Amino acid sequence: MKASKNILVAVLNWGLGHATRCIPIINELERQGATVILASDGDALLLLQQKYPHLKTIELPAYNIHYKGNNMFLNIGPQVPKILKAIRLERKKLDSIIEEYKITTIISDNRYGMYHDAVFSVFITHQLNIQIPNKWLESMVAKYNHYFIRKFDQCWVPDHENEPSLAGDLAHNTPLKNLRYLGPLSRMSKLPKRTIKQEVIAVLSGPEPQRTYLEEKIITQAKALPYQFLIVGGKPKTMENKQLATNIRWQSFMDADALQIAIAESEIVLARSGYSTVMDLVAMGCQKVLFIPTPGQSEQEYLAARLAQKGFSITEHQSTLNLEKSIQSLSEKTTVAFVEPSGKQLENIVSSAIYWDV
Repeated sequence: MKASKNILVAVLNWGLGHATRCIPIINELERQGATVILASDGDALLLLQQKYPHLKTIELPAYNIHYKGNNMFLNIGPQVPKILKAIRLERKKLDSIIEEYKITTIISDNRYGMYHDAVFSVFITHQLNIQIPNKWLESMVAKYNHYFIRKFDQCWVPDHENEPSLAGDLAHNTPLKNLRYLGPLSRMSKLPKRTIKQEVIAVLSGPEPQRTYLEEKIITQAKALPYQFLIVGGKPKTMENKQLATNIRWQSFMDADALQIAIAESEIVLARSGYSTVMDLVAMGCQKVLFIPTPGQSEQEYLAARLAQKGFSITEHQSTLNLEKSIQSLSEKTTVAFVEPSGKQLENIVSSAIYWDV
């Protein structure tokens, strides 16, 4: 019988998507007998602690990324020094983590500093080619991105290797050679048809203050519409439930099971076009989706436009959001299904990471 291994799963805290998409990986690691240690910070760490109270968790240095405006470079540029500092600090902390917990494999979701020369290291990302409006800058960013990814033994991509893919150019057509395609990852699955309780569910996520800006805009417009709304705030630090208006119920957070049921009981889903959210909605077979990209996040803008072009969803800019018009469009929309995730790929790739030296 193979000996159990100690696997460190380190997750970026940028919205909740990086944490939620690691849930199928963590479940598969445990199913295969590995001992899992979780590491992150902020809301992502809290979500993982709530989901896996039996697992050891470690707090890592925070990247503290904020999105205040609509220009990615004006948002991220001034924050680069603190991000690089966080990467240096997490690399420094990694040595003590490996020694204390006898780590044999590191799986890092978008934490660039979580690799080690003496330990099999995996990087998870769907952004092999980061989308930037300026092609010269896009080329420069790609070089730095690929430089860091090559420091890992493998890069796991949560998408299909061939069409139909979800991420499109983000996850394909790259010179990187250390890639393993997992297929889409989701903690969700299809549910039997349920009685509709509200016409619209808005699932909020992503960095502040843009999360709050969108929430406020949805609430303001929803009050004037003849539909029942459920707004899920994406705030795991609180467990509040409020009736904001006769037609608007607000809940601060829902775990995966409760959220899955609430979505199944809704006709229309409003959400950011973060990749983890996309994978969840595809896995659930959602049929009427409005994606509202986070302003300034070119990845989300690309995904929203791509999925709208393929007929899976519609998209609107946050600044010009018109809920009445979008709900009407979705009511008339013919749906298009995507290929669902396959668990076999994940099982085989996870197994190879656990027992890489056997």
